[in-house]
Amino acid sequence: MQQPVVLLTGPTASGKSALALELARRLEGSGGATIINADSMQVYRKLRIMTARPSVADEAAVPHRLYGILPAVQVWSAAAFCGQAHEAIAEARAQGRLALVVGGTGLYLRALLEGLAPIPTVSVAVREEARALMDRLGAVAFHRRLSEKDPASAANIGTTDRQRLTRAWEVLSETGRSLADWQRDPPEGGLEGPVVCGVVEVPRPDLYARIDSRFVAMVDGGGLEEVEAFLATQPPLGAPARRAVGVREMADFLSGRIEKSEAITQGQQATRRLAKRQLTWYRNQIANWSRVEQDSETSVNEFFAKIRA
Repeated sequence: MQQPVVLLTGPTASGKSALALELARRLEGSGGATIINADSMQVYRKLRIMTARPSVADEAAVPHRLYGILPAVQVWSAAAFCGQAHEAIAEARAQGRLALVVGGTGLYLRALLEGLAPIPTVSVAVREEARALMDRLGAVAFHRRLSEKDPASAANIGTTDRQRLTRAWEVLSETGRSLADWQRDPPEGGLEGPVVCGVVEVPRPDLYARIDSRFVAMVDGGGLEEVEAFLATQPPLGAPARRAVGVREMADFLSGRIEKSEAITQGQQATRRLAKRQLTWYRNQIANWSRVEQDSETSVNEFFAKIRA
């Protein structure tokens, strides 16, 4: 029988990476596991600390894929993730290892599980044209321009979400068809074979306490210096890695706009807002996934039994 693909998600700071490592270690005597990243920020080489990427030691202990593979300026999307995740899963299966896909970007996991609308590839010329227009107009004015041409797509995108705005513009320019219209087509390329899906759960007060303490530990454990070194490379304003939680807040402190204590408070608040958005998304999108209490040995054992069933 083919081993299942395991999808494991949960809000930031819930302990997904630690649980994935524990599950992988339990599998060492039966072929082992490969941990595959499904986090939109941990894919970048910079900011290991501030994106809570697995440590060098953890990555060496168990095979990890799609962590730290991109420069800060390269756009990563659900489609790009799915393409490389399918390759990593095939590689793990060929080696007799269980594929354990882990991350907090629920959109990526759902796209991998169910597939994506078959949107044609956008040419380099069209992509560069869209980025140049975004740089010239700024996100808010760009949103207004998109609203004139593609109101359906613009209505679903925030006025400052540069990546999604340019994506909608690119697709319309390349195909003459709205991104929102493309997304109504039946998806293609979902996972085949058995799949086990889990969501790591932590009581919200405990989760927020973890978030606050982890953010302080990140900043004091080299995160501030990491952001300073990242900004010294002068990444463009539209660089995707700039969206990592904590970067803007630390940048404001480093530039003298706010005190360090205020930067930490704002970073903690931004992380809690991210967790709240993730929890809302999970509740609405993947309600039937197995719940895993990371701090409960019984719950973890039950989830492990589903993997081995």
